[in-house]
Amino acid sequence: MELAFTIDALSASGQRAWRLLADETTWRQARFGEPASSKDALLDMAKAALWHGRWLRRDKKHGLAPIGRLGPFAIFVRGAFAHAIVHRFSAAPIPSLAQMRRELAELTPGTPWLLYLDLGGAFRALDTRKEPIQGNLRIAVRGEIASSEAFVGPEAAADEAATALLYRQFLAGWLEHLQTGQTHRFIPEPEDTPPLDALRAALEAWRPEERPR
Repeated sequence: MELAFTIDALSASGQRAWRLLADETTWRQARFGEPASSKDALLDMAKAALWHGRWLRRDKKHGLAPIGRLGPFAIFVRGAFAHAIVHRFSAAPIPSLAQMRRELAELTPGTPWLLYLDLGGAFRALDTRKEPIQGNLRIAVRGEIASSEAFVGPEAAADEAATALLYRQFLAGWLEHLQTGQTHRFIPEPEDTPPLDALRAALEAWRPEERPR
């Protein structure tokens, strides 16, 4: 799996976007989530996490300058927020229904679990009492937090109809993640989820970026 992160800043209105350059100080105007350029900062996850969610303001010298970290719900604050964007330079797998069911079967009901897809397309579970969700760039696609035995544990994993639907929702979220490069994509509602065949065809047709030279 070959990937890197760029840092994109998006204005509060969503009308303007910027990309952090290789000096990790200067920004250029960009289209949010556009392919990576050789002029851009290409970061690993640890460095991208330091930028993700930071509050930025306009700066005459550098284009933007970081102020602090207010969180994504500070909607009345003027400025822009930094987002880590994933750029893939190799093929992405199609997540496995069998692996999702195995992951669900191992979970203990009564614990508030978050089922998610990591950047490698594998299903993982996170105990939300012990591990943070916000800012966790390992989370490519996330479901809802669940603790009931109807949603996690061996009984839930054995429900073929429910897990088939959940898997289809996760595939739709995975496709959105690949197309946008954004992490923390929520799975869509069942009624908004395309058929399985259409999702598989779209995932097979998806192609990675060329690594900038």
